[in-house]
Amino acid sequence: MQGLIVRWLANALALLLTTFLVGGMQISGFGSALFASAILGVVNAMVRPALLFLTLPFNILSLGLFTFVINALMLLLTASVVSGFVITGFWSAFVGAIILSIVSGLLTALVTD
Repeated sequence: MQGLIVRWLANALALLLTTFLVGGMQISGFGSALFASAILGVVNAMVRPALLFLTLPFNILSLGLFTFVINALMLLLTASVVSGFVITGFWSAFVGAIILSIVSGLLTALVTD
């Protein structure tokens, strides 16, 4: 249970850092980042697998690069649910999803090891 909370906090911090790096993303504070991180986790657990399955031919043809599009859509979906989290367009979400993956992975590796 403690590991889950640590990863959740690391992902919220990664989301905050990502909004500072990507111009088209804004978040109102750490509370919104915590809520957005929780919603993003639920969206990634529930919706993302179905979308990956439905878009499998595109993913195969693009050698897996279409996964970045799916991640951007998950980020846009999260921003539409969380009131303090705003993304201005698809390309901001696309770049934000890439940066969020990198930052989140690095922070989680630093915190959990």
